[in-house]
Amino acid sequence: MARRSSLQTGRAEQLPLELGHAAARGREDLIVSDPLSAAIALIDRWPDWPSPVVILCGPAGAGKTHLAEIWRERADASVLDLAGSTSRALEAARTHPVILEDVDRKAIDETALFHLINEVRSAGSFLMMTSRLWPAAWPVSLPDLTSRLKAATVVEIGGPDDGLLAQVIVKLFADRQIAIDPKVVDYLVARMERSFDAASWLVAEMDRVALSRRVRLTTSLASEVLARYQDDRAS
Repeated sequence: MARRSSLQTGRAEQLPLELGHAAARGREDLIVSDPLSAAIALIDRWPDWPSPVVILCGPAGAGKTHLAEIWRERADASVLDLAGSTSRALEAARTHPVILEDVDRKAIDETALFHLINEVRSAGSFLMMTSRLWPAAWPVSLPDLTSRLKAATVVEIGGPDDGLLAQVIVKLFADRQIAIDPKVVDYLVARMERSFDAASWLVAEMDRVALSRRVRLTTSLASEVLARYQDDRAS
């Protein structure tokens, strides 16, 4: 399906220089809201956790990576990848708290994860995992691993409401050193898909188009970019 050429206004677009835009990942940069409150409270109370294994579940862009990064700095945790050396992962777990991100988005080595959880428990340490899905939906068949996952503390990060979406959009623009007009934010929030991924895409695309055209970020530009987003999802 061909894309609608909603951004073709007769003005040539120049390719903007890609400078990169690092998102602010500190505790002070975290937007405190109802969907995140339980996860934030758990991180703030570390190491007084109800169990040594915590699983953060939520949709893409919900803040799981931001929360994991905050906890990594606070707990001096190591980020692991079980697709690599299992022995190195187990060794890391003996000396530091550890993190596994996006567990549900890759093949799960059930035996390695089982041994990692056991190592964490034996060492008196901690493991944080992030996932879009609750662990009950993971493709796990090993009974002992299923038992370990049932004993973990699962914290759900809810989808964004209007207030949180508005705050996220303002923050995403601020990460790009842009002070966005509140009218543009309100326009986007009233019409966009209710997801953090959509907010991230829209902010990046509006910034790109504004730079390429050398124009201001307006509701008119927001409307064009929203149309492109909807067409991309429909194609």
